[in-house]
Amino acid sequence: MGELAERDKAVIWHPFTQMQTAPLPIPIVRGQGTLLFSADGTTYIDAVSSWWVNTHGHSHPYIAEKVAKQLHTLEHVIFAGFTHQPAVQLAERLLPILPDHQKKVFYSDNGSTAVEVALKMAFQYWHNVGKPRRKVIALEDAYHGDTFGAMAVSGRSAFTAPYVPFLFDVEYIPTPVPGQEQAALDQMQALLSDDVAAFIFEPLIQGAGGMVMYRPEILSQLIEMARSHGALIIADEVMTGFGRTGKLFASHHLSHQPDLMSLSKGLTGGTMALGVTTCTNAIYDAFKSEDKYKTLFHGHSFTANPLACTAALASLDLLLSDETQASIQRISQRHVVFAEQLGHKPGVKNVRQRGTILAFDLDTDGQTSSYFSNIRDIAYQFLLEQGVLMRPLGNVLYILPPYCITDEELTTVYSAIDKLLHYITQNDPSLRDSSPN
Repeated sequence: MGELAERDKAVIWHPFTQMQTAPLPIPIVRGQGTLLFSADGTTYIDAVSSWWVNTHGHSHPYIAEKVAKQLHTLEHVIFAGFTHQPAVQLAERLLPILPDHQKKVFYSDNGSTAVEVALKMAFQYWHNVGKPRRKVIALEDAYHGDTFGAMAVSGRSAFTAPYVPFLFDVEYIPTPVPGQEQAALDQMQALLSDDVAAFIFEPLIQGAGGMVMYRPEILSQLIEMARSHGALIIADEVMTGFGRTGKLFASHHLSHQPDLMSLSKGLTGGTMALGVTTCTNAIYDAFKSEDKYKTLFHGHSFTANPLACTAALASLDLLLSDETQASIQRISQRHVVFAEQLGHKPGVKNVRQRGTILAFDLDTDGQTSSYFSNIRDIAYQFLLEQGVLMRPLGNVLYILPPYCITDEELTTVYSAIDKLLHYITQNDPSLRDSSPN
């Protein structure tokens, strides 16, 4: 284990990692179902689906079989001027399960680029119809990815600070969580004009922003307001898609549907990278012209990679099965019960849950020791020692497991969280007598 980690350190730069102070990475040699196996024999329950991508478990035999077969048939072909069965079939199967009016599929590589494509489609749509619009409205504390367009429509934070001079301006409204709903509506009304090209959001749950959750009714109101001024509606369902919120897509909770959708992560069941941007016929038709300058000039070397499309098709088979749909409901119901228990524990606040996602904040406001000012690292390491992989977002802990997680494994995850909370309260006297909320 040490040898591989040292070799890694000599040659690799890891994402979201301060390489000067980070501990050596843990070598993983195998994955099966919800479990990850390290080189030293330690087993971890992957309670965060490896950055929210793994929907059906690691090394799923059905997906592996389909991809292996495709690998012997066609591994890749340029997608400009050519097509292939997996890409066409995936689009044919994906569009009918999306919200109404999504009619065309554009393939890319990942979530950030799926958002980039949606933004470029929105801006060029207005250019192509001869009514240029330049303004975008987004939610505060949003996260849409790490490429420049995706960063521009994300909330301004430490992650984007070095790049702010290079990002286009965006107008923000408060995330409409309970207590901020009217402020969000008022700000939206104030910002709307005939220069608004698009309103972009993560429907119902802001992921990297701290698993912030808000009601579908308020989002539907905001969409209706934006659409009344002609703005295009972009739903970034990179994280919320493919069953995470209890429905196939978070937009299915809404009474008003988007014009464009960005998808990735669970699209292939976590097997490999693939991005999708879908749009309405009205948007697509604005690019059809004898004028070649109205073409959408965007593409990627691995656009519609046949292996990735095959993995996505296999993942859809699994997702739409009765077994997986039952598992989604089972996990959601278990989360409801555990969320109720968490709400009565000291050191916990703002418990929230939707579908298979459960999140809460560690209440560290009253801490007396600088030791607990680094609560994220403490919680992460403590849970690893319990055999549970979670990746706290600051003081926000969340569970977002593969759908194959068993009741026994869920109980282990819940138990590890209970042990963490006990550990924190025992080591921070200010929390011992705090009133549960």
